[in-house]
Amino acid sequence: MNTQQQENKYLMKTYKRYNVSVKKSKGQYVWDENGKKYLDFFSGISVCSFGHGNPAVISAIKKQLDLFVHCSNVYYSKPQVEVAKALLDKSFKNGRVFLANTGAEANEGAIKIARKWGSDHPLKDGTKRYEIIAFKNSFHGRTLATLAATGQEKFHVSFKPLQQKFVFAEFNNIDSVKKLINKNTVAVMIELVQGEGGINIADKKFVKDLRKLCDDKNLLLICDEIQCGLARTGKTFAWQHYGIKPDIFTLAKAIANGLPLGAVVADKKVAEVFNYGDHGSTFGGNPVSCAAAVATLKLITPKLLKDVTDKSKYFVKKLNELKKKFSCIKEVRSLGLLVGVELDFAGKDIVEFCIEKGLLINCTQGNVLRFLPPFVITKKDIDKAIKILEDALKWQTLKK
Repeated sequence: MNTQQQENKYLMKTYKRYNVSVKKSKGQYVWDENGKKYLDFFSGISVCSFGHGNPAVISAIKKQLDLFVHCSNVYYSKPQVEVAKALLDKSFKNGRVFLANTGAEANEGAIKIARKWGSDHPLKDGTKRYEIIAFKNSFHGRTLATLAATGQEKFHVSFKPLQQKFVFAEFNNIDSVKKLINKNTVAVMIELVQGEGGINIADKKFVKDLRKLCDDKNLLLICDEIQCGLARTGKTFAWQHYGIKPDIFTLAKAIANGLPLGAVVADKKVAEVFNYGDHGSTFGGNPVSCAAAVATLKLITPKLLKDVTDKSKYFVKKLNELKKKFSCIKEVRSLGLLVGVELDFAGKDIVEFCIEKGLLINCTQGNVLRFLPPFVITKKDIDKAIKILEDALKWQTLKK
């Protein structure tokens, strides 16, 4: 039996996979079990952002493996301290970090901090606040709490009743946020770029107004940076594009460039609501993942951020040239190397065509092609991806 046949026999059917069985990867390339080579413009959903098998990260992993692989969180672990310091050096000088395993876990932690803060800071009438405003088309995870915080009904259907209470405002509409605020509201949770939602980018004025609204109403602002954080947008964190600071932000995906790790970063005045026993994780802050994360964070330099921005401009320019050739392209959206191409038809066949021709991409919301290439791509790689995409669109046009 091949890998696909074995999966059908042994694994639960939770992932609808493309016809690629990965054997190895390096840099911006992936090879399947038949030896076919693919140019990866997806990075494992923005996980291997610094390139598959990045030498600095692999070296740090090997070094830590020789020391210890696991340390219970009832003991101190230097790798955890090192990754927390590295994160705070790039964000909140006076913040605190909780280390988890995944993005969903990080968002769970942020939700718990917000609720604990609302409980510890009641209104004058004694009301303990717990309600969180999120946004339509958002995606925050697949655990029960993060699923409830996700503003897409298709993810909710089979799992109701959902955990209370999350309500959903219109993205980029400050008035819709204002209308949802009541005495139970404790926080607003937002992806500054909605990745799974279709590469929807928050307006600068909206985000500034949102920060001011939270300040005026004594609410916490939570930024979910799981897909858009860690240099993906050309800034270390997406919120740095907007001239604001959240009270809490969450990270995962690219933080350890392939190993499982998540992080909740909070301003000290907010983080202090957590006391011993309020939260925890057996594997959260695994020392090998932390070592990988420290090495990964060192790779985020001004030069790398400029490189991401420059490659993004070149890629978007080429995509807009395609837009002029093909009326089926409705819009090209991007912030850094988080890029979406909205089509006027379903994109599934385009993705499969690209994969057949050796280019890995993705489609979200049915008709938005999503590109999350590793930062090590070259202009030559972009030209190759554009050529394959152009061929796919020509093929689709002829098929019609």
